[in-house]
Amino acid sequence: MIIIEQITALRAQVKAWRRAGASIAFVPTMGNLHAGHLALVRRAQELGDKVVVSIFVNPTQFDRKEDLVAYPRTLAQDCALLQEVGADLVFTPTPATMYPTGGLVTKVDVPGVSQILEGSSRPGHFTGVATVVCKLFNLVQPDVAVFGAKDFQQLMLVRQMVRDLDMDIRIEGLPTVRESDGLAMSSRNGYLTAEERRLAPEFQRILRAVVDALHKGRQDYASLQAEAMKSLELKGFRPDYVEIRRTVDLMPPEAGNMSLVVLGSAWLGKARLIDNISLQD
Repeated sequence: MIIIEQITALRAQVKAWRRAGASIAFVPTMGNLHAGHLALVRRAQELGDKVVVSIFVNPTQFDRKEDLVAYPRTLAQDCALLQEVGADLVFTPTPATMYPTGGLVTKVDVPGVSQILEGSSRPGHFTGVATVVCKLFNLVQPDVAVFGAKDFQQLMLVRQMVRDLDMDIRIEGLPTVRESDGLAMSSRNGYLTAEERRLAPEFQRILRAVVDALHKGRQDYASLQAEAMKSLELKGFRPDYVEIRRTVDLMPPEAGNMSLVVLGSAWLGKARLIDNISLQD
């Protein structure tokens, strides 16, 4: 496995693979890898001849400085895991490499999908996401890129950006990888205390209860959302939102819509959890 920090070396290696006729699959990450990330890499191996993984804690997508400072950096451990799973190249740029002027000058904005839900709760977050993903796509030039569906809104945003900018990249979404008790795998789960970790699966169960109610024919969406928020509070969470949205565009549903997804975010101690469950899951 090759580990590269500089852009020139990355481009040279990708060009060499291209000349040899290899296709490129790409998995962008912020490191602190877990089994969910490794599932993305394994899927990428099925879709491309060579797999590039990026590890970059992107400062421009953090809406709170303290969250950026606290985010775990585990590069040596991450590279060992990627070596074990068989990644071909790990790109590990520094912030100075990605943002030589110190921050964003040119920005990529995806209006609409970036302004609701997570975008409303975390101002500027999705501009940082869209810009860094666009930069990484330009550097890696992948044929396919694999993202986890746990970050459902992010996946939609990336697909919209690729369509709007005519990028010749296939975007593959992988279903959420969960712990045995149902908790969605996340790097931020490491912030949970032992007691909070025992409680955390209730988040997914409460979202699942909303899905079950929709399957049973309830269409009083606002009431269902409010009930879920109250249930989270009673369990000890600090809910940010629980929303029932259309899968196709994340807009509020109308009566009779069944292609729906239930999305939620809630704080538990120092960890901000996000999850989603579609009616087709």
